[in-house]
Amino acid sequence: MSAAFLLLAMCVTLVTVGPAAAAGPVGDCTATEGAVVAVDFGPFGGKVERGCDTTPTTGYELLHDAGFTTEGTQHDGPAFICRIGLGSGTQYPTTEQEACVLTPPATAYWSYWIASPGTNTWTYSQYGAMSRKLKDGDVDAWVFGGTDSGGSTGKPAFTPDDVRAGGSTGTPGPGGTPTAPAGEVDLAAAAAWVSGVLEDGERVVDEGAGTPDYLLTTEAAYALVAADPEHADIAKVTAFLAAHTDDYAYPSGKDGAPDPAAAARLALLAEATDADPEDFGGHDLTASLTGSVCAAGPEAGSPAPGCTAKGDFRNAGYADGQALAVLALVRAGATPPADAVARLARLQCEDGGITSILIRPGEYCDGDPATTGLAALALHEAGGQDAAVTRAVAYLKKAQREDGAFPGYTGSTTGSVHATGFAAQALRALGAPAYADAAVSWLSREQLDGGGFGFEEDATGPALYPTGPAVLAGAGTDLARLTTQRPGPTDPPATEPPTSRPPTTGPPTTEPTRPAGEGPDLVKGVAYLTSAANLRQGQYYPVGPQSPRADFGLTIDGAYALAATGLDDDKLRGIVDFLDKGGKDGDGKTLLDWTGTGTKYALGGSMGKAALLAEAVGRDPRAFGGQDLIAGLNAAVCEKATPAPDRSCAAKGAYTYAPSVFSQALAVMAQVRAGEEKAAREPIAYLESLQHDSGAWPSLIPATGDSDVDSTAIAVMALDLVSGEKAEKAVAKALAWLADQQLSDGGFPGAAGNSVNSAALAIQGLSLDEERYASRITRAQKFLAGQQNSDGGFNVAKEGRRESNLRASAQAVGGATGISFGTLERSLDGTTPQPTPSPSTPQIVTPDDSAGGSGGIVDTDGGGGGALASTGVRTGALAGMAALLVAAGWRVVVIARRRAAVGDGT
Repeated sequence: MSAAFLLLAMCVTLVTVGPAAAAGPVGDCTATEGAVVAVDFGPFGGKVERGCDTTPTTGYELLHDAGFTTEGTQHDGPAFICRIGLGSGTQYPTTEQEACVLTPPATAYWSYWIASPGTNTWTYSQYGAMSRKLKDGDVDAWVFGGTDSGGSTGKPAFTPDDVRAGGSTGTPGPGGTPTAPAGEVDLAAAAAWVSGVLEDGERVVDEGAGTPDYLLTTEAAYALVAADPEHADIAKVTAFLAAHTDDYAYPSGKDGAPDPAAAARLALLAEATDADPEDFGGHDLTASLTGSVCAAGPEAGSPAPGCTAKGDFRNAGYADGQALAVLALVRAGATPPADAVARLARLQCEDGGITSILIRPGEYCDGDPATTGLAALALHEAGGQDAAVTRAVAYLKKAQREDGAFPGYTGSTTGSVHATGFAAQALRALGAPAYADAAVSWLSREQLDGGGFGFEEDATGPALYPTGPAVLAGAGTDLARLTTQRPGPTDPPATEPPTSRPPTTGPPTTEPTRPAGEGPDLVKGVAYLTSAANLRQGQYYPVGPQSPRADFGLTIDGAYALAATGLDDDKLRGIVDFLDKGGKDGDGKTLLDWTGTGTKYALGGSMGKAALLAEAVGRDPRAFGGQDLIAGLNAAVCEKATPAPDRSCAAKGAYTYAPSVFSQALAVMAQVRAGEEKAAREPIAYLESLQHDSGAWPSLIPATGDSDVDSTAIAVMALDLVSGEKAEKAVAKALAWLADQQLSDGGFPGAAGNSVNSAALAIQGLSLDEERYASRITRAQKFLAGQQNSDGGFNVAKEGRRESNLRASAQAVGGATGISFGTLERSLDGTTPQPTPSPSTPQIVTPDDSAGGSGGIVDTDGGGGGALASTGVRTGALAGMAALLVAAGWRVVVIARRRAAVGDGT
């Protein structure tokens, strides 16, 4: 399950790793071979120590192979690094300085920083050390202290080049021109397919939905204009969108502020079809966009809603909305506000790519080809940004594969139709026709028999979202030049850009409410979750591929998913029986160790999560895993806030050691379902009090002021169980806020970007009023389908690696059904007990496929550096920072504004 946080922990013994591996001499690594890690022991009177690994795998292994030792927290084991040492030396902080039982305070933890090959700027890692996959030339750093929620403070005092082996080689330049056979997109077939998708030749309606999908309707219009400028449906679609401008672009009402991305899309369509963007659907779209630029961001003290920084188009949310608005104004003959153009340019990363998220200075920046292509085109049209455009073109050239395709995001090896379409448009417009031709050649080979395109290479089903950009690229045009008046390709500039399934048992107890549509393949998803490589001996998910220790939170997440689908009740029973019998894992830890029931470290969220599973499958939560979880929850309700340094109770009505809204909501649901409404009265009141005026909930307790999709979704599931007008109004207001957070591709923003976890939780929340939000649920379903991989698993986020992640997959599979955790039920009657592995049964683990310093920097392979040991706690959840728990351990993510934590530490 998502959106939980690193919980304060308890266990009996500390877990330390074995002796450090012999340090790889830093001289064995170079700037392009091997990876280097540096640990700053300055706060403990030491120096910056560094080491290298010539065959890097993960950040966790790099620490050990470089000669460091680590120790985890008592509650979470070695995956949650709490101390680091060098060789046989002392580990820091010492036991006198930090017990490593609970999450360390915000000002005293190890932060984890990373730098890619050729870059000389640190970014706060969005992956825990066990989850970060290294490549040659990477540099890692560990710094003790604290950082803010955006990762803009607390950076290492040294640069990556200071510790990089052999010094910096500079940013690699673009590669050679890709080699690809000639190819052309069949525009006639594409137009026929797009026209066939339209209802009455005028609108797109998602399958199973009763309302039009306006965004995809604009995509259909763009594709038709590019493929066949004289197509009869163009006028129909344009007229339909003009008649529904209020519905699409003015969600707050005709006289309210516009949705800038929607208004920009309509303006671009008007400009392409010779309509008037200053009089479209009864609105002056140009004036609306110009008037919606933020005069200031949060630094002003009282920023306008929807403004993350000066120059944002209010509520644009993502870079594509910002770029579309700039482009629409230029095409309309208006001068886009300088602040808006500058804001778009500031989204460029060090490598020239442009990030899809409206980040602030110092926040993690990771560009992608689609956003880079669209933004570069907008910056070029706006003028005055020659240097940024040139760097963006160099980034695109370097990102292109030899066959002409572009991946969807950093680290992906899979060709993306959407990304390739936008990159090709930009490259042709910006004077790189050979690269654009190679991209179109690849697109021509990906066009399906019916004329449409799928999301990725080798896709078998077409979709409008990727088809639009692909058709524009194939027609040799782009959003800056698209028009019915000038059919056919446009001439590129003569020079380079200026340098300026069947269920195993009976029918489900709770029928999935998933609406009909193009949702994920739940059969494949369940197969991924229950595969022997993932589900250890059919009983639990481990904290890491080679660890004997159970990740109890993830294990319960998987059980929730199986209960929601009803597709493998026997495997579900195997998990439930394991937990009900105490859940003793290969490391000797039990469910009681994880929940702390009856101890002074009783974890409210963990008890609630376990109790909720028992209730969902018909087991007794008062006698589950050898514990009375309900009595434990009742005893865990705080009577008042505890003063520092005691962090057990955040407030009256909170649960002990439950530092997140997610934890609070899980515990409330468990108490209410157990018939303990009276005992839950104060926790319910406290949960209600945390809701913002906007309808959203924050991520952390005490509240930090952020607004979190994941936390809002889980809170409405809890309050939906509560009777009373106050709770009903809170739920309705929250659902409206959730719906407004949906992105143009159907996803929802989360900690890792366009998040799978957040989309799945949003589906569960919005399904509480399925009739009202049917179209948004369907769009989110399609988003999840696009993030499912061939093995059945799901990515963490659209922007991340194309790699299946267990926690994201568990949330996606369960969330896709639309069933609330508050009402989830699955009978295990008729199921077969699973064989109990003997202690001697071998555990077959399939691993996840996975020159001297200056300024006091000392190498671990010798020389006078001293034998200081450093603590390596990778914790972004500390005092206001959330963490994402992943299969390989605790994946830590700093909560950036608007980005909710998507992990679950409960």
